[in-house]
Amino acid sequence: MKRQKYIDQINNQFDVHRACGLLGPRQCGKTTLAKEFVRLHEIPKNNYFDLENPIDLERLQNPVLTFEALQGYIVIDEIQRRPDLFPVLRYIIDNSNLKFLILGSASRELIKQSSETLAGRIGYIEIKPFDALETMEIQHLWFRGGFPLSYLAQTDAASFEWRMQYIQTFLERDIFNLGFSIPAAQLRRFWMMLTHYHGQIFNASEIGQALGVSHHTVQHYLSILEGTFMIRVLRPWFENLKKRQVKSPKIYFRDSGLYHALMGIRSPEDIQVNPRIGASWEGFALEEIITYFDVRPEDCYFWSTHSVAEIDLLLFKDGKRIGIDFKYGDVPSRPKTMNRIIEDLRLDEVKLVYPGDKRYFVSDKVEALGLKTLLD
Repeated sequence: MKRQKYIDQINNQFDVHRACGLLGPRQCGKTTLAKEFVRLHEIPKNNYFDLENPIDLERLQNPVLTFEALQGYIVIDEIQRRPDLFPVLRYIIDNSNLKFLILGSASRELIKQSSETLAGRIGYIEIKPFDALETMEIQHLWFRGGFPLSYLAQTDAASFEWRMQYIQTFLERDIFNLGFSIPAAQLRRFWMMLTHYHGQIFNASEIGQALGVSHHTVQHYLSILEGTFMIRVLRPWFENLKKRQVKSPKIYFRDSGLYHALMGIRSPEDIQVNPRIGASWEGFALEEIITYFDVRPEDCYFWSTHSVAEIDLLLFKDGKRIGIDFKYGDVPSRPKTMNRIIEDLRLDEVKLVYPGDKRYFVSDKVEALGLKTLLD
């Protein structure tokens, strides 16, 4: 599947910066994109470094001399394996005409030194697994998730098996390669516990008691899964109101396919009889809406009071406040508290997102939006 929007974003970043970082979970398609960029720009094979390849690692024993012998674009894949290269990249960028495309399977917060040493020299692009706008399909994408090898598998059984192997490799290899010495069994248990908090308020103390660790350790585990793009931590928004507002975050699995695998859901039929079907669909729809509106993580929140009032997703986009409520059902109805929520949060518009394919206004500022209309 050609992902032209990302190729365009890479070219746009190189119009501004000397380095471009592609960040996203392992196996989401970063390497495929990089190779397409290499093909389009006719970059020599010798300019491509895969840091999981022992030969390329050997070539970078003396990176300054290696890079200075090259011209044009240089691609470095799996940069998180060599965070010590960032100071070298800064030196090379400041003293040559080389441009760098770097790929990493973790956030820049987890890839140490990158934000400090390349500040002002690099632009980042988050590469996501397939989304509905790319696949033009929802049900299949919801069940299998967007990782290319899961989504494109020949059978549901093969897709499920790929996802289970992905989870095992992530726990046993990827976490270690990022420099964390957490037992795989412990992190798996924590990840499994998070399936019960998907779409819910996160309670670190409760999980810590169950695991026999402190709530600080639980927060550390969560930050790792957030930094490797496995979990979305949705922060609460606070408004200056005389109401008791929720101050703890919500968590969501970013890929519905991995969520289903950890839940033991092997087929689309299994989802329909699972009591967590509503939470599963809400998490899937939330990711699709964030992608659709192209909103940065720091502009995404939820809002809730200790009474009934809440907004599942609050987006800040182009100077507007957009409220999103997710309803798993045939036709959503306007919540009784919506007028007060619109007034309290000064919302410009509200969208009630549901699994259908209709789009209509419930009132002046409230629109019911079938998720399928994203494909129109």
